[in-house]
Amino acid sequence: MTTLQYRGHSYTIPAAIPKVCVELTYRREHYNTCRVEAAHNAHPRLTYRGTSYTK
Repeated sequence: MTTLQYRGHSYTIPAAIPKVCVELTYRREHYNTCRVEAAHNAHPRLTYRGTSYTK
């Protein structure tokens, strides 16, 4: 665990809490938060002035 020092006071950073997957329903459609995030970050496509780029 890391300890931070700011103006003479010590602060500790709590351990990261693992993200919980949640299934959401919106207008009769089902979405899974983990699946949506993974699909979004896999191969993002960027477009600049009509030219597409893959990150």
